[in-house]
Amino acid sequence: MSQLNIDQSQIEAFLLIFIRVGAILMTLPIFGSESLSRRIKIGLVFAVSLTLFPVVDLSGINFPLGTLTLIPAIVGEIIIGAILGLTARLIFAGVQLSGQLVGFQMGFAIARVIDPVTGIQASILSTFENIVAVLIFLSLNAHHFFFKAISSSFQLIPPFGLSLSGNLMELILNLSENMFILAIKIGAPVIATLLFTNVAFGIIARTVPQVHIMIVAFPLQISIGLLFIGLSFPFFSFLLSKEFLGLEKSIMQILRFM
Repeated sequence: MSQLNIDQSQIEAFLLIFIRVGAILMTLPIFGSESLSRRIKIGLVFAVSLTLFPVVDLSGINFPLGTLTLIPAIVGEIIIGAILGLTARLIFAGVQLSGQLVGFQMGFAIARVIDPVTGIQASILSTFENIVAVLIFLSLNAHHFFFKAISSSFQLIPPFGLSLSGNLMELILNLSENMFILAIKIGAPVIATLLFTNVAFGIIARTVPQVHIMIVAFPLQISIGLLFIGLSFPFFSFLLSKEFLGLEKSIMQILRFM
């Protein structure tokens, strides 16, 4: 029976690959979901790392590394993976923020459920829109961009090659800014409609004080909100598809700036 000849250099090289792959996948909204079993997550990271190990060129690194050298390398790999995963996470955060804004206008601010994607308590509409966003994300095969990025990242950013430049910080700030813009764009049709509805209720309350406006307004506000959410779904799908398809460009920009 043959024995595996695995030395310390190979173990350290695999460890760096494993940590970068794990940091990317664990920060993605789907693969890093709390509802996904930890065994499945670790198995997926291990499988992807094992696939990349023979093809990733780490010949420029002087293995084996000492403990004081290995720790900064591990920290750098975590930062690289977390920044790449953040690009998709910010889009889903924008969708969730949009659901919270719309839910607040409709009177659903108190009603909360556990979001299976993020694993935290969120409003009903946030959870619903997040699940739809996940379906659109998978239907467009946008997760393939990150598997390509994992392979490309080792060519563009070898271990110890991380550089946190000013251009990178500016790009991350722009992506963060886009999260709020996306939330407003998605929720704008419903928020504007509910605003005019509240104005109409206010006018009715002043002109016809005999009408119990609070009793009438609450169910009517929910009905109007749900109606316009349904009517704005084509716009919602188009906007998210555009954002997800633009992820590949954002990922490559981040890799170049790092």
